[in-house]
Amino acid sequence: MQITADNQTETKRAFVFPGQGSQSVGMGQELYDSSRAAREVFQEADETLGVRLSKLIFQGPSRKLQDTVNSQPAIMTVSIAAWKAWEEFTGSDLEPPAALAGHSLGEYTSMVVAGVVSFADGVTLVRQRGRLMQQASKGRPGGMAAILGLDELAALQICAETGVELANINSDDQIVISGDKIAVAQAMDLALARGARKTIPLTVSGAFHSSLMQEAKEGLSEALVSMDFQDPVAPIIANSDCAELRTGEQVREELVRGLCQCVQWRNTVRCMVDSGITQFVELGPASVLAGLIKRIDRGVQAVALSNPESIRKLAGATA
Repeated sequence: MQITADNQTETKRAFVFPGQGSQSVGMGQELYDSSRAAREVFQEADETLGVRLSKLIFQGPSRKLQDTVNSQPAIMTVSIAAWKAWEEFTGSDLEPPAALAGHSLGEYTSMVVAGVVSFADGVTLVRQRGRLMQQASKGRPGGMAAILGLDELAALQICAETGVELANINSDDQIVISGDKIAVAQAMDLALARGARKTIPLTVSGAFHSSLMQEAKEGLSEALVSMDFQDPVAPIIANSDCAELRTGEQVREELVRGLCQCVQWRNTVRCMVDSGITQFVELGPASVLAGLIKRIDRGVQAVALSNPESIRKLAGATA
């Protein structure tokens, strides 16, 4: 928590972490070049996974980086590198964040930052998660699409009529659907007919956050059983129901639920605002979440830290 220059208003800060879709070739290169702490994160990812993940992140090819099994550990690596660079630039005397949250995959990053698992265990787990999701997609092919300009009730009615499912509620007017490819195409047409401003098919390998991921959910549950989860040092706000996760066991249960359940990002943000959060800091390769947060609540500050310049700027304002 921080007292601002007028000595009257407190800044209650939450850190948030992006999910799949924010990846791009070259992400994190500036962090690697300018921060020793960030560089060590990339090196640890390479050593832990036994592959040159950093080379893929920095040089591509893009097609290979887009694969779920690669994009998920890649995004986590860049996000943790940004976090470590933030710690390096600000020092270790800052108070813990008031809350942590992540969008889908970002929940795994938040648990690493919260000390629930080590980075090595976390990046290994998300690579396995990505592999399980790709395998489930081959067995039960599907797709996803974003619907812009319709509210949740209208989207739910379209789901009921076409058989697709709500995958993400990102803001009041941005909802993602998931399911069988033909059903998703039908739902997109129906959404446009009912007044949607736009529909966007997503470049993903399957119907994530839907019942078509049941096989992956079962595999992930088995993988999580053997892992030792510590209690988080700061509360993690759950995607599924916005509950505060304060124990390692609660985090474990949330990760299993998350594969098939809708990501309630809008409600997650609103719950944090209601708890007094006034500043959201996105750490990762892009600024997708910061943009969504500004649309959800214009009364809070949302900044994205993806490079050394942005990190130094906020670190200077915090000092």
